[in-house]
Amino acid sequence: MADIAGPDDVLAQLRAQDKEELLRLLLDDAKNWLAHDGLWFQAIEATHGMEAAIEADRAAWERFTVIEANRIMERLGMKPGGGIPALLEALRHRLYARLNVQEATEVTDRRAVFTMRDCRVQSARRRKGLPDFPCKSVGVVEYSGFARTIDPRIRTRCIACPPDDHPDDRWCTWEFTLPEGAGTP
Repeated sequence: MADIAGPDDVLAQLRAQDKEELLRLLLDDAKNWLAHDGLWFQAIEATHGMEAAIEADRAAWERFTVIEANRIMERLGMKPGGGIPALLEALRHRLYARLNVQEATEVTDRRAVFTMRDCRVQSARRRKGLPDFPCKSVGVVEYSGFARTIDPRIRTRCIACPPDDHPDDRWCTWEFTLPEGAGTP
């Protein structure tokens, strides 16, 4: 009979790993998550079409982005209401931040522009000769919900995201602002 490992066993195994192995595991887990996300989407698309798959993706991201933001805040010891600095720190800890190239520019206490320079999903589509994935409507739900969870005062605006035209050196760009006169959350 095979041993069944519980959470304590898994944690003990992880603690026994060196830093480099833990980093490889973290990256591999992020890749596995993204692969599952893509396969799930493709299964819905194959059965029900692109629009239904995008609608299901929006519904999933609406819930997942809040869960992810809350877990990041808990791990980092953040409370809601930390403004733009808290949002930018939390964005660095998202699961796909380990896979994509992203940057924040034009950063002040009240505003930041966040750009996805390389998106693993979009780059893979480009390598396969496929058109850009039209992720804007999903991204609006995802980024708005993430930002609102970090700080309910933050407003999110899409500057460009497929199917919008975008420069070759970026996939999507988002603006986060904390409106003048925004009080505490």
